[in-house]
This record gives sequence, C-alpha cells and structure tokens, in this order.
Amino acid sequence: MDSASKIGISRRAEYAELFRLGFPVLLTQLGVIVMSFTDTMMVGAYGVTELAASAFVNSVFLIPMVMLSGLAAGLTPLVGALFTRNNNHEVGRIARAGLQINLIVGCIFTIVMTSLFFFLDRFGQAPEILPSARSYYITMLTTIVPMALFNSLTQTSNGLTDTRTPMWFVLGAIVLNILGNWLLIFGHWGFPRMGLTGAGVATSIARAAGLIGIAIVYLRSKRYAPWRPGLLNPGKLAEERRLVWRTSYPVMIQTGIECALWSFGAVVCGWYGKIQLAAYQIVNTIGQLGFMTYMSFGVAVSIRVANFTGLGDEHAARMAVRAGLHLNMLLATIASLLMALCSRGLLSLFTPDTDVIAAGEALILPLVLYQYLDATQLTFMNAIRGTSQVKPLLWIALSCYVIIGVPILLLFAEVLRGENVGVYYSFNVALLCAAILGYLVFRRIRIAPPPAQSHSAQ
Repeated sequence: MDSASKIGISRRAEYAELFRLGFPVLLTQLGVIVMSFTDTMMVGAYGVTELAASAFVNSVFLIPMVMLSGLAAGLTPLVGALFTRNNNHEVGRIARAGLQINLIVGCIFTIVMTSLFFFLDRFGQAPEILPSARSYYITMLTTIVPMALFNSLTQTSNGLTDTRTPMWFVLGAIVLNILGNWLLIFGHWGFPRMGLTGAGVATSIARAAGLIGIAIVYLRSKRYAPWRPGLLNPGKLAEERRLVWRTSYPVMIQTGIECALWSFGAVVCGWYGKIQLAAYQIVNTIGQLGFMTYMSFGVAVSIRVANFTGLGDEHAARMAVRAGLHLNMLLATIASLLMALCSRGLLSLFTPDTDVIAAGEALILPLVLYQYLDATQLTFMNAIRGTSQVKPLLWIALSCYVIIGVPILLLFAEVLRGENVGVYYSFNVALLCAAILGYLVFRRIRIAPPPAQSHSAQ
C-alpha cells in the first residue's frame, strides 16, 4: 500500500486533514488567550499595584516559558515519523526520552529563575510592587517543571496525530485556573483572600492538574496502549535522549530569540512614553489573534510533514506545505480585513484613552503587512521542524532576529524617528527575511525514507 492510500495526498484531502489537526490546536490557543484576558481583568479588579506586579513577573517568565514550549516541539517530528512506520515500541521510548530531557531542562530553568528572584529589586521597578511581585514569583516557580512535562506529552500526542486530547486538558486547566482565581484572589466561599499570590497558586494547581490528567490518559487509555510498553519499559535510552536533544534545542533557542526581539521592541517603545508603549502592547495583543491561528495550522503542517517523512514521501510532504501555506494566506487575509476595517473598535475594547487609540491606529498598516509575513514564515518554520532537520532554524533566527532585526529596529525607531511605528515596520523586515530563508531551506531539504533501525537529526 503506497503512502497516498495510507494517508491521502489529494489537495482537497490535505486541506481537510490540516483542518482536522489544526482546529483543536486553535481552540487550545483561544483558551489560552481567554485565560490571559481573564487573569488580567481579575488581578486588575483587585488592585493596580497587583496588576503591575503581575505584568512584571509574567514578562520575566515569558522567555523561559516560550523556550520550554520550543524544546518540547522537537518531539513532534520524531514521533510522527515513527508513528507512520507503525514502530510503536520506539514511539514509547522516544516519549520517555522526551520526558527526561524536558524534566532536566525544566529543573535547570527553575534553578536559573530561582537565582533571579534575589535580584528582583535590580530591575528598576517601583518599590511598592515588589512585595506582591516576590510572592507571585515564588508561586510561578512551581509551575515550570509541570509545564515542561505537560508540553512533552502534548507534543508526543501531536506526533500521534491526536491533537484533541491535549486540547481538552488545556481547556480544563484554563477553567480550573479561572475558578481558582475567583476563589483565591478575592476569597470567595470561605477561601483565604490572597490577592496576586492567589492567582499564582491557582495557576500552579491548574498546570499540575493538566499534567496529572494527560499522564493518566497515557497510563490508562486504550488508545495509547500500543505505545505504553515502550514508555514504561524503555530499556537504555542514551541514544534516544541524544536524538531528542538534537532535534529540540535548536527549536528552543529559535523561539527564545524570536521572543527576545519582541520583548526588546517593548523596551524601545517605552523610551517614547507610556502612550506609545500602551499602544504597542494593545496592538501586540490584537496581533496574537492572528499569530495563534497561523501557529495552529503550522503545527498541523509540522505533523503532516513528519508523517510523510516517516514514509519517505517527498511529494506528499511538499503538497502538505503548499496546502498549509494556502490556508494560512486565507486566514491572514481574513485577519487583515478585520484589523483594517475594525481597528478603532478593536482598540477601544482595551482602552477608552483617545491618545492610545490614535497611536494604535498608526500601527494598523504595518500590522496588516505583518499578518502575511508571519503566516508565511510560521508555515515554513514548522515544515522544517517536521523534517527533524532543524539546525538551520538556529542560524535563521540569529540572522533575522538578531543580526538584521535589532539594528533595523533601532534604525527605524531611533535614527529615522519612526518610534513605535518604526518598531513595527522593523518586525516586518525580520519576518520577511525569516520567510525567505525558511522557504529556501525547506526547498533544499531532501526527504527520503529513514534507515530502518536508526534515526538522524541534522
């Protein structure tokens, strides 16, 4: 039976399969956005000091959390290739090795972030927010390892083309987190009134519950029974750990570099006053609605490419990428029309301040261009991840977001006096470079049947 009959490579079937895989991821991302909005509103209702402390701590944790997500993403292509070859025992072994790698890195990140705790007063923040920030920071430390392990199991499920199981546990954890916020921030139903610390405790409980839930599925569910022996009795895993690390650390560093450029953009916008910084933050939040959509279907592209890589079917893999690009371009067009036609209404959802709204409207044109470039680069970056040949992602990220991105950002914002508008146009230059290089790299990758008893990650 050839790969076409096993998986289906007609264009129409490919669109349907990408939608099947990507839609649960999209729902998950929507849930995360809802949780972020709800957290902000609940903490803001408690007090301005707590809201400022929350924003500070979350910004400190943003880069390591994003990097952990990138680390786990390296599992998807490995599992996806083995899944299509029906190598069930090796799938379980790779899943176990992935858990070990993510546990080790999660512990290292916890140690690093713990050391930063003793220097919170050196970040130039207002002294009145530090007591709340310190207690909230401690609760967030407890979430790093559970999140790392949950990410690992989620990406294993994605490689098995099961994007729905992680979705349900993420959405359940979000509901639990919102309920925990209501109980612990404000002290309802006899619970202690803990303020911002309560929000941190609720997040910690929710992430632990999500991990326990998905772990039970792996240990008890009939669906996961074929892979359970390799997971529970894997034998020696030295080679598998090296393989997981080789396919994971470039993605981890790439995502960290990308996140750092956008964080630097916020710092630069802050140079021009609170109005421009506020507009930048609001437009970034609006832009996340597009990003999460393109990323969701980019994950689906990564899964499909991994599946076809396992079969050595280059034609089908490239068709999957073309179909994914078409879907993301359509979604970018819808998002761009929404942002262009409803810009004032969208901005007004976040603030009544007319100065902030006017500053935000100046960012809409670069934001529209941003949608197409972001959708394109996400498609090709995820396609590259699907092949497991991920080392080029490192030099793409360094070239586009550091060597080109930082100087262009400073040129547009400072030298050409574009300020926050210049910052946003500079992002488009970085994304354009990433899209071009991603396309060129993926075009040069040769997808061939992997060796029967070994794996390779370039």
